Amino acid sequence: MNIRPVSDLRNKYPEIEELVLNENEEVFLTKNGYGTMVVMSLEKYSNLIKEIEMQNKLEERFGEKDMEKIIDELEKQIENPDTKFLTHEEVFGKIRRRLNDE
Repeated sequence: MNIRPVSDLRNKYPEIEELVLNENEEVFLTKNGYGTMVVMSLEKYSNLIKEIEMQNKLEERFGEKDMEKIIDELEKQIENPDTKFLTHEEVFGKIRRRLNDE
């Protein structure tokens, strides 16, 4: 974990940039000994936002936040011989109908 005083952002910017961009690390900044912010790459931030959005969609769909429970339930469905699986044509057909508001 990289913890730096906020003054390092000004005084040692290239060093922090190296950690963030090339080593894919977050840098936690402190002011007067207390954490104030985190610096990360745009790519890492974007991936984090995508993960949160996916988790929110799963929570909406399944009503749970616990990903392990969701995965366990899906595995049970896969193992169940009565589970009906769709072909990719059926899946994309349903998607096309939803996109076309049918």
